[in-house]
Amino acid sequence: MSGARGLRWTMLAFGFALLYAPIALLVAYSFNASRLVTVWGGFSTRWYASLFANQQMMQSALTSLKIALLSALIATIAGSSAAYALARYGKFRTRALFSSMIYAPLVMPEVISGLSLLLLFVALGLDRGVATVVIAHASISMCFVAVVVYPRFASMDRSLEEAAMDLGAGPLRTFWTITLPLAAPAIISGFLLATTLSLDDLVIASFTSGPGSTTLPMRIYSQVRLGVTPEVNAISTLMIGFVATCLLLMALFGERRDAGAKAEPRATAARRRSSAG
Repeated sequence: MSGARGLRWTMLAFGFALLYAPIALLVAYSFNASRLVTVWGGFSTRWYASLFANQQMMQSALTSLKIALLSALIATIAGSSAAYALARYGKFRTRALFSSMIYAPLVMPEVISGLSLLLLFVALGLDRGVATVVIAHASISMCFVAVVVYPRFASMDRSLEEAAMDLGAGPLRTFWTITLPLAAPAIISGFLLATTLSLDDLVIASFTSGPGSTTLPMRIYSQVRLGVTPEVNAISTLMIGFVATCLLLMALFGERRDAGAKAEPRATAARRRSSAG
């Protein structure tokens, strides 16, 4: 038994090392004083200072952040609306088709999605730029938001909404004061996930971007093709830190969502006991 447990721990440690050792190495070499990325020349933050003086890199970072926030906002609204429809409207006639169309982009290769979006923008006569990248990222990210938010709407205690309407609240007021606050942790988690997906995307942005809309992954990829520089390590480290912060916040909101879902049945049972008494 101890041998099997040791083997499991060894495989787990190997898996984590395979995943995170390259990232740790990249972060360490972002503080390298040497201009050569493969030769350690001592600790230094000179490349971070050089990075902030690089106007092209910083402009690409701001463009990526703007695209990520706008597309995540659109994706959160659309994905949450789709999840609400699936959870609350029962088995309507086109439910299977509607659900399949929402989840299909999750398994669609990014090359196909990017090419199809490019053909759509060309057919509509839209000039490629920030707007087309936002639309493209939002159309893909909304599927992930729907996956995250749907279980929350499906498991929500409907008696709270019914109690609010019994007390005179209309459907819209009930949604804003009861339903939306209860679903807020899942919605925020979906927003953070959509932001992370947009910041990470390279393939779809390559198809749908135009002059003045070069994202940070595209800028990094173009520079890496000519040779890795310490500035690339520095901006990659900052990007890793931002994405890790988003994932941490998403995990915290996910714990709040799970805690709220577990607390609702207990609160409902307590109300029933008090009413019965």
